[in-house]
Amino acid sequence: MIAPALAYIGMGSNLGEPLTHIRQAMAELSSHPQLRDVRFSTIYGSKPVGPQDQPDYVNAVAEVRTHLLPHHLLDVLQGLEQQHGRVRQRHWGERTLDLDLLLYNDSQIRTPRLTVPHPFMLERSFVLYPLADLNPDLLLPDKQPLQQYLAHIPNDLFPCPDDIKGN
Repeated sequence: MIAPALAYIGMGSNLGEPLTHIRQAMAELSSHPQLRDVRFSTIYGSKPVGPQDQPDYVNAVAEVRTHLLPHHLLDVLQGLEQQHGRVRQRHWGERTLDLDLLLYNDSQIRTPRLTVPHPFMLERSFVLYPLADLNPDLLLPDKQPLQQYLAHIPNDLFPCPDDIKGN
């Protein structure tokens, strides 16, 4: 039998009850029949990237093992976003739930629907620091250690308050 792939999923929310959306998504990923050994980073707060006229975000990263192919895993993630009422109104805008496939083994994928590694992950503290929570010694697909990128990204994350509410 082929070993399952190791995938990392970025999680974010800033609308409705962001912390509730993240915690529900964690439960949904944990109970999905095609995802195994699911683990989660600490949940953090972060300022928005892009338009600044939106609420702060709640972010985390999930680590999963799966036999799903990358595009099928993307389908699962987009289905969960839809269940949480995700509406794409503007680029880098507010959302109830955002689930991004960050890494899938050490694959490099470029299709119209999916780019892995995620194209902006190396610029985002809300991706790199939670990723380091899960696997501080991670070697990225470019064969560079995660720690090398962390050294160049300030940790501008903040503790996630339990009562955070979006618009």
